[in-house]
Amino acid sequence: MVFTDLEIERYARHLVLREVGGPGQQRLKAASALIVGAGGLGSPAALYLAAAGIGTLILVDPDEVDRSNLQRQILYAEADIGLPKVEAAADRLAALNPHIFVAGGPDAFGPDNADQLVEGVDLVLDGTDSFEARYEVNAACVRHGKPLISGAIGRWTGQVGVFAGQPCYRCLVPEIPPDAETCVAVGVVGALAGVVGSMMALEAIKLITGAGEPLTGRLMIYDALSAETRTVRVGADPECPVCGGGAG
Repeated sequence: MVFTDLEIERYARHLVLREVGGPGQQRLKAASALIVGAGGLGSPAALYLAAAGIGTLILVDPDEVDRSNLQRQILYAEADIGLPKVEAAADRLAALNPHIFVAGGPDAFGPDNADQLVEGVDLVLDGTDSFEARYEVNAACVRHGKPLISGAIGRWTGQVGVFAGQPCYRCLVPEIPPDAETCVAVGVVGALAGVVGSMMALEAIKLITGAGEPLTGRLMIYDALSAETRTVRVGADPECPVCGGGAG
């Protein structure tokens, strides 16, 4: 895969980076990623993957841009209010990097389109804000053997993990918490979305290029108020209904 002179100039800092270099940048150009949820987490993740030169970026989100999004969803501007998120996002990402292919799906991720969306990409980033949606994304990734990068934020705390086979996300969250909070109800500091969304993009870049040690089977938890980070290992549930003996 040959880079144009413009691409060589654009990706110069990657090309001289030992862990990426020419081969890693070629893998990025050949790779495809699906981002489910083009909101607080999907926005920075999409921007950094587009800037990094990932070849194909597919976004799925059924919502339109709302003024309340602009506090943290940095893909969008005031002029985008009322537009479908995937439409505004695709325009912004194409303007950021014309050397990549960007597509947007205006439908919600669900049983009708999950397999079609997941089977055609190399990895999936989940930035959705409901456990039901996260379960759907996780199940599709397990069915098709695709790595899943999952992120979540609320108030001042965020987390990101990578799931590839066992354990899966359902091993981490076997049941939907009865008292699950939403950002609409409890709020979230805007810059936290940038931190966790960027971490998601970074994990995707590591997986694609083979650099370093991804968070596979681990969960990184970031407390922004105390500026502390801890990483815990996720155990595989042998009776998990998605990846374990409970799958039927």
